[in-house]
Amino acid sequence: MAFDRFVAICHPLRHSTILTPAVIVGLGLLIVFRGAVLLSPHPFLLRWLSYCKTNVISHTYCEFMALIKLVCSETKIRRAYSLIVAFLTGGLDFILIICSYVLILFIVFNLPSKAACLKTLSTCVSHVWVILVFYTPAFFSFLTHRFGHHIAPPVHIFIANIYLLIPPMMNPIIYGVKTKRIRDGFLKFLTIKCVQLCKVCESPDHQQR
Repeated sequence: MAFDRFVAICHPLRHSTILTPAVIVGLGLLIVFRGAVLLSPHPFLLRWLSYCKTNVISHTYCEFMALIKLVCSETKIRRAYSLIVAFLTGGLDFILIICSYVLILFIVFNLPSKAACLKTLSTCVSHVWVILVFYTPAFFSFLTHRFGHHIAPPVHIFIANIYLLIPPMMNPIIYGVKTKRIRDGFLKFLTIKCVQLCKVCESPDHQQR
């Protein structure tokens, strides 16, 4: 999405020639391949460790750092690898997104018209909201698992659940509000439902009940 915004604003006339279906598929496959290469070693790093504390983790899913905390042997290398993976996935992506928005803002604030500037910025609002909703709890979860030793387990669980559940739930809402056809269709649906509910409430049978 950051790349799409960057091309749409910085190279609007070349958007369709740069972001071709082949390029989009290639970017998607590259992201999947990166995740598979970086995250696949995690189960093997955990497989040959000795767990002598308990078999219950204070988490709602098998999070890598939650399992590492159950290990009695030395885990510095595995912790370091997990931190590197977090940087090469979420951290690197976040840096690239910030760089793209620096370039976008440089273009936007050089536009001659204030109205054009505001209209261009409005196209980025939905993406910025998704970034904040996703990366804020994600970074908090990554960093507190590794450095926040005095944070209570329920806080870790709550933040991790927000990181996994809220962004997928919010993405359709955030992008849908910005799309006029979706917004109009949703308002029309609500209007029909409200009218139907009012008719039911005003019916004699309902009033007798």
